[in-house]
Amino acid sequence: MSKIQKLTKAEEEIMQMFWDMGPSLVSALIDRMPEPRPPHSSVSSVVRILEKKGFLGHKAYGKTYEYFPLISKKEYSAWSLKKLITSYFDGSANELVSFLVKENDLTLSELEQIRQQLKQTENS
Repeated sequence: MSKIQKLTKAEEEIMQMFWDMGPSLVSALIDRMPEPRPPHSSVSSVVRILEKKGFLGHKAYGKTYEYFPLISKKEYSAWSLKKLITSYFDGSANELVSFLVKENDLTLSELEQIRQQLKQTENS
């Protein structure tokens, strides 16, 4: 896998669509977008940038290209979370969890559920 890069908001929105839909034509993406829909050329430009960044690959059917994700949502999520922890929590996952607990006012039972999930992950 190539080195993951940060996505712009527009790039991330397009990638979310690919992660949800799987392999797609640009026209299929546009069909799923709310009105007013962006021009085909604008979406196509973002898709080509995503391909250049290593997020998408394509299959050619004549002049028609079907694009597909090369980086999974899980991979990008993990990379984004690591970047967030490094940038805002001095590289400490503990500080992130502490922040989330305080900000979301988690109950003891919710914390226990999280602890159990972590324990299961650790044992698998």
